[in-house]
Formats: sequence, structure tokens, C-alpha cells
Amino acid sequence: MLALITGATSGIGKASAELFAKNGIDLIVTGRRQERLDALTEQLRREFNIQVLSLCFDVRNLKEVEKAIGSLADNYKNIDILLNNAGLASGLSPIQDGDIEDWDKMIDTNVKGLLYVTKMVAPLMINSKKGHIINIGSIAGKETYANGNVYCASKHAVDALNKGMRIDLLPHGIKVSSINPGMVETEFSIVRFHGDTDRAKKAYEGMQPLTAADIAETIYWVATRPAHVNINEVIIMPTVQANSTTVIRKN
Repeated sequence: MLALITGATSGIGKASAELFAKNGIDLIVTGRRQERLDALTEQLRREFNIQVLSLCFDVRNLKEVEKAIGSLADNYKNIDILLNNAGLASGLSPIQDGDIEDWDKMIDTNVKGLLYVTKMVAPLMINSKKGHIINIGSIAGKETYANGNVYCASKHAVDALNKGMRIDLLPHGIKVSSINPGMVETEFSIVRFHGDTDRAKKAYEGMQPLTAADIAETIYWVATRPAHVNINEVIIMPTVQANSTTVIRKN
């Protein structure tokens, strides 16, 4: 079995790569940071004795996506699982104060990047008459919250694309699923707050968020259901979180 994971160098992507590898799944890992990709590739080969191919590219750049996936050797084209994990939040401000660069970054990564990669991989799955696309969404794709405007919009788009892919790929026997987490402590908030680690840390104060490993376990479970079973979507939250804004925190 072979899985392609975007955004594999940190957080949910890295945890998923490690869990897949632990279970003997060969990998294509992608990301923007060559040093991290090299380190992850070496780690996975050493610890789990699997085949690993690393592709360094930015999902926002169509030409880079086309070149990277178009360069796959035949033995790496038989992709069983595509985990569209690459995504981010950038900024947290009301719409009238929003930063255009932040908006472009979120839309280009969360929506267009997912589309670019899927556009290249889906035909390979159709040719092999099998495959499973798993999209990482968010609770922000199911509701909205103050100052989350464009991030929420991008994840609502992922929710719609997930449903659309499920319809379009159904005749080809390709599964499509989405995982929609609540609060997960990764580099997510550090990126959202542009490297402000103190502000990022406060996002999780007084509560126990989900971990990347929690989400990876859910992804693996979804990916390993019997052939006749498709999990359309999963919403997964910390026990102390009911929705985007209702969270129980200890003083």
C-alpha cells in the first residue's frame, strides 16, 4: 500500500506519516522545507524499513505540483491513499482589518493547493480503479467564529469540495473522506499568529487539546475500513470543547 501525504513535515501530517509507516504503508511525503523532509525520510526508513519518496514543493504553486507529481516513477504512481493535509490559518482579525497577504495564503493553500494536488493524483487512482482521498478540514468548515472569516471560508470550501469529490469519483470506486478537528495543539497557532509563540501558547491554556497523534489515529482508522465502507466525514473534538467558541478551561 502507498500513501501520499502533503504537509508531512510537522503536526498532523508528520504524525500520520509515522503511524502509516509503523503499519507498513509505503509513503510519498511532501512539504516546503527540504531539511525537514530529509530528516523525516531518513527517520521513517530507519525506524520502519519502508519505501519513502520525498517531494519538496509548495502546494500553492501549480507548476511545482505538476512537476513533482508528474515526475513520479511508475512504481510510485499506484497511490492508494492521498492525505490532503497541507493547510494553515494566518491571522485572526475582523474582516475590515484583514491582511490581504494572509487571505491569499489561506485560500491558496487550503483550497487551491488541495485542488492542485487532487487534480494530479485523482487520474492516477482512476487508472488503477482504486484509491482513497482524505481531506483535512476543520470545525471551522462547519461553523464560523469571530475574526475567523477567511479561514472559516477556506475550510467551508474544503467541506464542499469533499462532498463534490465524493459524488464525482463515486463511479470510479474511489473513496473520499474528511476529518474535521477542533482544537489540536501543533504549530497551527504559531503559524496563525505569525510566530508569536506566547500568544499561540495562550490558545491552549487551561484545557487539554487534541494532539496530532489523536488525529493521525482517526485518519488511519478511516483509511483502513473494509473496501465496501466509506466514512464520509468525521468531526473530532477535545472532550472540553463543544464548538468553535465553547471551551471549558481551568483557572
